[in-house]
Parts: sequence; C-alpha cells; structure tokens
Amino acid sequence: MPLLAELLPENSGLAYPIIAGGTMSAKQKSEAGITHDGHFFSEESLHEMHDQMLFIRRFEEKAGQLYGLKKIGGFCHLCNGQEAVCVGLQHAAEATDYMMTSYRDHGHILARGSDPTAVMAELLGKAGGIVKGKGGSMHMFDIDKNFAGGNGIVGEQVPIGLGFGFSSWYKEDGRVTICIMGDGGINQGAVYESFNMAALWKLPIVFLVENNQYAMGTSLDRASAETQLFKRGISFKIPGMKIDGMDVLEFEKKMSEAMEHARSGKGPILVEAMTYRYRGHSMSDPATYRTRAEVDEWRSGRDPIARLQVQMIEAGLATEEHFKQKDKDIKKEVAAIGKAAEAQPEPDAAELWTDIYSDPIEHAYPYPGSENS
Repeated sequence: MPLLAELLPENSGLAYPIIAGGTMSAKQKSEAGITHDGHFFSEESLHEMHDQMLFIRRFEEKAGQLYGLKKIGGFCHLCNGQEAVCVGLQHAAEATDYMMTSYRDHGHILARGSDPTAVMAELLGKAGGIVKGKGGSMHMFDIDKNFAGGNGIVGEQVPIGLGFGFSSWYKEDGRVTICIMGDGGINQGAVYESFNMAALWKLPIVFLVENNQYAMGTSLDRASAETQLFKRGISFKIPGMKIDGMDVLEFEKKMSEAMEHARSGKGPILVEAMTYRYRGHSMSDPATYRTRAEVDEWRSGRDPIARLQVQMIEAGLATEEHFKQKDKDIKKEVAAIGKAAEAQPEPDAAELWTDIYSDPIEHAYPYPGSENS
C-alpha cells in the first residue's frame, strides 16, 4: 500500500485547498510550489519538509520497537503525530536561534539537524550517543545546533529559556530563543515568573506550547480553567497566537510571524500549537483515558504527513508512487541507523567522572576550593 493510503485511509473525506489566499509574484508564478495564505513554498522546500516529517515518524517507530525489545530503558516519549510542529518550527527559525524543550525531544533535535545515529545511540545508552549515553531519551543536547535540551523536569526549560533570551537581549546578538513546553507544563509556577520577566525586559523569546490536549494523561479541560492557552500571557501583556499544529504549511507561516515579532524587539510572544500525539504520554502509558475512535479521527482526518501529501499531489508536485518509494528509502535509512547505533559500545566506566559540576571551569571566577580562592 502507498504511504498515502497508510496515513490517510479511504473515505476519510480529507480535502485541502492548494492555493489559500494571497497574490503570487511573477517569480512565484514561474516556480513550482504551493502558495498558502499568501506565503509561497517552493517545490524543494515542500519535499524537504515532507521528508523530514516522514523521517521523524519512522525514527520514532523504530525507537518504539527497540523499547519494546528492551534495548532502550528508562522513560521514552515519542512524538508521533506532532511532526509538523517540529519541522515547521525549524523552517521558521534561524540556525543561530536557541531552542530548548521538554522531554519529548527526539523530533525537535532531529529537525534541528543533529546526527540521527548519535540520537539513536543516546536512546540506547551507547558511548556514541549525542551526550555520550548519559542522558537517554529525555536529555538530548547539541551545543553545535544551539539545542539546549531535552529537560526532564516539567517546566524547568522555561526559566532556562528566559536566561538564554536575556543573554541575547544583553548582547544584542539578534538571536531568538524558542522555549517549548506542553499543555501540562504551562501550569508550572516558574513559567509565569518567566513570562513576567520576559515581558518586563522585552526579551526575544517565543514561548511555544505544544497542546496535545492530554499532558501526561489528564485532558486539558480537567486540568486548566482557561483552556485557551495562548491567552495565558495576557496579564503580562504578552500577545498570543493559536496555530494548527497538524498543518506544516500553516504552522511554518504563522511561526515565522511569531519569530519576526520576537526578533524585531517587540518582546516575547506566546504561541499555542494545536497538535496530537498518537502514542501514550510515554512508552509505559497505555493511554486508556481516550477512545480509539478519537485517535483514529485525528490520524485519518488530520495527519500532518498525509495532509501535505494530498496538497503536493493535487499541485502536481509528486505522485503516490513517489511517496511510496520515499517511505521505503527512509525505512531502510532508519533501519541502518538503528543497526549502527546498536553496534556501538557501552560508555566506559570512567565517563562517570566527566561532565560533572566538580570539574574545574576554565577562566571561571575564584570559588571555594580553587587554587585562586
């Protein structure tokens, strides 16, 4: 079966317009692509976004398989269904922008461009992992890609993001900090302290809430009195924006606007991405708090990968056969990544004594116990 048929069952009734408002320039008319709400996406960028989302989907499925085989231990939080947020965000951001997220981080670090074999090796606890096998699923980190985690404590990444945003404001380096949290994490107290300080100093931060509507397992309307999460910044005079997080074109366009707001010196903005995770909160979660019919409705009617495939096929930019072959190629690539990661050695025991707080910090100020104290 072609991938489109797999992701988009027959009689789903799914139909999306190819051209949605806006006026194309002469250059755009001469190029192959799709114009969505006045924003032009070239054929090349569309294929890139599609392939990135599909790669993340198959990577997460492989991670789930390895977890089931007990080759991945600890917690493991997959982002199946949320790929449009990961990919659309990266296309809207600059490579120099900072990013940090919660523990559902695989998709974001992959979209950021980190080595997928190193990410898979980290899941497996191998020496070649992106943080040397010490972090696992929840603590991915890549300084070369300006990716500051993967953070395991609910909401802890938000005050960290505040610090990054303050640094950029202080240095006037033109960077935006993208601080990602979930619909459960937004209720954490430090989030609101961070909102206040970010607004007070007009820091260049985009606070992004991935609203998959169940946090760890409690529906949004049972956990939050105000369920319109993009309004949570009102008392701090932070503007808000709600975006369809299952449509990569819509998300990239609106996220670009949010990034420009923060980059232009107008201060922080709060973005709510309406999305959905197909799996449980973690691999240990059977997700019995929602019905199969509800999950099927999201998968068959709003899947971000199938949605883009429909748009590209109707625009004459691809065929079902192309997507079928692409899926085969990506599955092979992910399988090879899994084998390469599994073949790596375990971390040496000596690594227990590296990268810890007691390590001397070069050129740091004197501190108790140092030679210069």
